[in-house]
Amino acid sequence: MSNFNEYHLNPETFPFLQNLQENWQVIREEFTNFIKQASPEELKFTYDVLGPKSKTIKTKGNSKYSAFGILFQGLLIEEYIQFHQIQYPEYETDVAAKKALELREKYFPNLAQMITVINLENDDVVRNAYFGTFHPGLDIKLHVNYNPHMNRGYLGLIVPQGDVAMKICHEQLYWHEGEFMVLDHSYPHCPHNYTEYDRTVLVVDFFKTDQPREEVMRFEQEQVTERMQDNPYSLGVFGKSDKANTEDFIKYGLAHQLEWDKAL
Repeated sequence: MSNFNEYHLNPETFPFLQNLQENWQVIREEFTNFIKQASPEELKFTYDVLGPKSKTIKTKGNSKYSAFGILFQGLLIEEYIQFHQIQYPEYETDVAAKKALELREKYFPNLAQMITVINLENDDVVRNAYFGTFHPGLDIKLHVNYNPHMNRGYLGLIVPQGDVAMKICHEQLYWHEGEFMVLDHSYPHCPHNYTEYDRTVLVVDFFKTDQPREEVMRFEQEQVTERMQDNPYSLGVFGKSDKANTEDFIKYGLAHQLEWDKAL
């Protein structure tokens, strides 16, 4: 049984996630089919264009994290590229948007349909939906994701046995295939994959449902504008504020100290 708290949230509190969880094998199959069937050119385009990039979140060593998705800040990827007129070194905006649409429709029709239905029925609650893969040996340094208007859900798709986990405050939490882990990422955290296999989840960022919708949408708009000006390839997901500050290290250390105090 999981012990939920202010940063590790009960997925059942968010019923709009249920359809994704019930269809996790369909989502996994779309992901694995893409990895197996996509051409080298399609794979390169996907990771160059459809994946959010961070300038501030760092890893220990050379192991990598890769990501790509179909929805960012409530817009399907091709719409997001057009709306922000993103310019890529190898692709003009219109070309990138067209290729993104073709890939989304070719490889991820079921996931796109699920997300579209959820947002139609829940006032656009889901903001980002993308696949995140931890490659073997990955160890991400302590950081925050400064999105105080959103929670982040991880739907386990491919989770190897062994030490692949999320350290947040004093806890170490583990992903499980077919289940959501929901976190408030404004708390300092550092995930890792110490296994010899990839770990892949569907990351689903969604508005905090206990906050006024107009307020969180206004904050998102201001934040995304700033992030896109600084780094258009972040797709609004990452920003300078994600870097852990002194107070975040103190908060992380205090959480461990409190846990030791309980034990003693």
